[in-house]
Amino acid sequence: MQTGAIKKPLGAYIWNNKAFYLMMALPLIYYTVFCYFPMFGIVIAFKKYSARLGFWASEWVGLQYFRTIFSSYDFPNAMKNTVLISLYRLAWGFPMPIIFSLLLNEIRNSKFKRVTQSISYMPHFLSWVIIFGLVTAMLSLKGPVNSLIKFFGAEPIIFLQSTKHIRSVLVITGIWKELGWGTLLYLAAIASVDMELYEAAIMDGAGRFKQTIYVTLPAIVPTITILLILNTGSILNAGFEQIMLMTNDVNRPTIEILDTLTYRMGIVSGNYSYGAAAGLFKSAVGMCLILFSNALSRRVGETSLL
Repeated sequence: MQTGAIKKPLGAYIWNNKAFYLMMALPLIYYTVFCYFPMFGIVIAFKKYSARLGFWASEWVGLQYFRTIFSSYDFPNAMKNTVLISLYRLAWGFPMPIIFSLLLNEIRNSKFKRVTQSISYMPHFLSWVIIFGLVTAMLSLKGPVNSLIKFFGAEPIIFLQSTKHIRSVLVITGIWKELGWGTLLYLAAIASVDMELYEAAIMDGAGRFKQTIYVTLPAIVPTITILLILNTGSILNAGFEQIMLMTNDVNRPTIEILDTLTYRMGIVSGNYSYGAAAGLFKSAVGMCLILFSNALSRRVGETSLL
């Protein structure tokens, strides 16, 4: 009598599933080379790093660069801008893919639905350099936005040099770029909803709107929760490339964030220890935020990432 399945040798198992392991190889190599291996560089945050001496031979200075960051004149303003811009993105940008995916799900013409979805996520594949050129053209004094403003009798606005409007420009362009791409996960979650739930809702007399509110939306709450936790953990990542391109001497005090300050003070100035200390600080804060939001989500909604 057979008491258990015969276990195959590990090598034979890997060979039989080689296609899956090959698919997994590239992500593993990427994360190893660009995420795990660079962790050895954390040590320079605690040293007066010299490229000539290397990681280990450079002078140990302890928390000196962390004290330099926190006592810096520019740090409080950069920290405030980072948190504000990230919160604006979270408050306005996070719900948009959810709303858009629910609207797309209600489109009955499959061809129109595919075309709309394709057009919406195409901006994700454009670099911020291209988008910055488009935004500059759209918001210039002779661009279509200011032409519309003048048509209604108002004064034109130099958006990219306006401390009042530049944060709105950052948030709106960020939403436009990532809206369609962000809907893919939600559409996948909606596609997995049991159709019997819709049939039961129809039997109870629920229309399309009530089906969306009471069936579709609750079904994708776990996906929403996990993505919200991940977004909360990256709240100090306010968008380096976008802000770097849109920063000028006029709007710098309004939109300079920790990443651009680190780049300016650490990389451009050659003070790599400063940059490493700032990066380590951001990572530590991000981890704390993820753990906190995960614990809060588990306590309140019984859905969590960890």
